[in-house]
Amino acid sequence: QVQLVESGGGWVQPGGSLRLSCEASGIIFGIYVMGWYRQAPGKQRELVATIRGGGSTNYADSVKDRFTISRNNAKDTVYLQMNSLKPEDTAVYYCNAAWGNRNYWGEGLLVTVSS
Repeated sequence: QVQLVESGGGWVQPGGSLRLSCEASGIIFGIYVMGWYRQAPGKQRELVATIRGGGSTNYADSVKDRFTISRNNAKDTVYLQMNSLKPEDTAVYYCNAAWGNRNYWGEGLLVTVSS
């Protein structure tokens, strides 16, 4: 059974930082493209960042230079370091694992950025 267990969400003031983690089980972690997506109220789910097994990354323009995705293949875990957070970053953040036609999602974490 595949599980993606996210942690690290919460409330932060504008300009602050949060680190999200997602631990995977039930998959061969190193071959999967791991990603973070988000869905703000009233909006569609959107890509935040992805990272391949070898470490190459891809970011949405809105988070470049503020967010950093990383992975530890020995711990089956992917991270999202979020700095200089803005109110528009408020959303539910979802961990994703993708390989071929296999696509798995975590349950989501609420991140709220407000003063």
